[in-house]
Amino acid sequence: MRHNKNYNHLGRQAGHRKALLSNLASSLILHKRIETTVAKAKAVRMFVEPLVTKSKEDTTHSRRIVFSYLKQKEAVTELFRTIAPKIAERPGGYTRILKTGFRLGDAADMCIIEFVDFNEAYTLGITPAAATEAKPKTRRSRKSAAKKTDAVEDATVVEGGEPKKAAPKAPKAPKATSAKTAAPKAAKKTNVGKKM
Repeated sequence: MRHNKNYNHLGRQAGHRKALLSNLASSLILHKRIETTVAKAKAVRMFVEPLVTKSKEDTTHSRRIVFSYLKQKEAVTELFRTIAPKIAERPGGYTRILKTGFRLGDAADMCIIEFVDFNEAYTLGITPAAATEAKPKTRRSRKSAAKKTDAVEDATVVEGGEPKKAAPKAPKAPKATSAKTAAPKAAKKTNVGKKM
């Protein structure tokens, strides 16, 4: 019985599953982005993120631990040389899953899993600190800001220094009548039901 063992076995025996995750993680590290099913991508994310955290500390011991999971020298060197320095400040969440639709053959839910810091389309070459400074965040709604500017435009200054209210605006035209009160449209004449 498998009571309370919440782990996606991906329809494989343990050895096959470990080899699959190792190969997917190595491909992700080498190529920075792979396309796979959503279930496999979620499993790979759980598999690779602890390894990326382990790579922040570049010691022989951590390299050997990562190699025991990945089993590829090229992937280990790529992880420790290029990926680890770039994600050094990030506390977690190194990967992103973007759903791409369904596979044509079996309608499997497909996605792209990629490293967050290696996608130039999203980062646009801007560091995260500069991106937050570029646009100030505000909690005010746009309507209240528009009302404040209208109120400032309505007020005029007189020589005495006291604001004087400008002339009131003309009332707006009433809204169009509803469909019920509008004049009924003439029915279209068709030849349906008539003998020819």
